[in-house]
Amino acid sequence: MKQNEGSCCCAASRPRLAAKDYGQKEHPPAAKRSPAAAWEGMILLAGGSFLMGSEDSEGFAADSEGPVREVEVRPFYISPAAVTNSEFLAFTEATGYITEAESYGWSFVFHLFVSEETAQTVTDVVQHTPWWWKVVGANWRQPEGPDSSMEERMDHPVIHVSWNDAAAYCSWAGKRLPTESEWEYAARGGLVQNKYPWGNILKPDGRHMCNIWQGKFPVKNSGADGYQGTAPVYAYEPNGFGIYQASGNVWEWCSNDFRDKLASKSGRSLEKPGSRTALKAMRGGSYLCHKSYCNRYRVAARTGNTADSSTGNIGFRCAADAPAALVL
Repeated sequence: MKQNEGSCCCAASRPRLAAKDYGQKEHPPAAKRSPAAAWEGMILLAGGSFLMGSEDSEGFAADSEGPVREVEVRPFYISPAAVTNSEFLAFTEATGYITEAESYGWSFVFHLFVSEETAQTVTDVVQHTPWWWKVVGANWRQPEGPDSSMEERMDHPVIHVSWNDAAAYCSWAGKRLPTESEWEYAARGGLVQNKYPWGNILKPDGRHMCNIWQGKFPVKNSGADGYQGTAPVYAYEPNGFGIYQASGNVWEWCSNDFRDKLASKSGRSLEKPGSRTALKAMRGGSYLCHKSYCNRYRVAARTGNTADSSTGNIGFRCAADAPAALVL
C-alpha cells in the first residue's frame, strides 16, 4: 500500500488506481441548491492580506509549512464547522450518491475502534503504521465496520469521505472546497502567526480547546479532552471568526493539490485544482494527532493524501465565492 510519508500517523492512503479506473463511477444527477440556500449559515470573511505559513521549530520541513509569506485572500464564505453526518445524509438521500469507500467495499479504521468480532476479519494493515486497519464494510454509515453505525453521531463530522466525495457534496450544495490560503486565513481567526486558532498556549488555564490524542499514541487515549474518537462539530469554543474546530477532530480536505507547496502573494494562483492523481491538501489535524508523533493541529500544519483515500479521521468543510455585490 502506498503511504504518504510524514502523514501516516493521521491519514492512510489507498493504493494508486490505474488511470482508466480513477474516479469513473456514475452517480445520479442532482439539482444544485439555490445560492441563497447555499450561503445560509456560512460566515462571510472580508479577506485581505495575512501572514501564511510557519517557521516554527515544531513544524515539519518536508511539509513546506514555510517560509512565512504575506498572502492576499479575496472575500469568501466558509462554513463554521465541518459537514456533519446529518448533512451528508441529506445529500445522499437527495442524489443516491455512493461514496468511494462504499464502492470499494472498505476503508481504513483506527485499530482501537474495531470490535473483537470485526477484528477477526481484518487481514491487512498499513505498512509502517499498523494502527490503520483495512476494514471491509467500513464507510461513513458504518464508521468502524459492519457492526457500527453513525446514527448516534449525526452532529459529528462525516468521515470516510474522499476528496472526490467531498467535492461532489460541495457541487451539489452550490459550494466548493476551500483553498489552503482560505482555510488558514479562516483558521487563524484574525490572530497573527499564533500556533492555534485561539493563541499560542495549547490549554489556556488548563482548558481543552480541541479534540486531539490524550495519552500514549497509539495504544492509550485517556479521552481527557472529552472524546476518544470524533466530537460533535460544535464542541469546544470557536475562534475569533466563529470557526469551530480548525484544530483536531478531523482532517479537512482543501481544493488544491498538496504538491503546490507555497501559495503566491495572490493566494490562489498556485491553488487551482490539478491532476486527478496528485495528492490533495488536507488541513487541521485530527483526534489522532499527538505532539510526540503528529503535531499537525497547528494552524500552519499541512499534509496531503490521494483523492480517492478515506479514513476514519478525514472530513471536510465547505467554502463559496462571495457575490460581487458583497465584495467592497
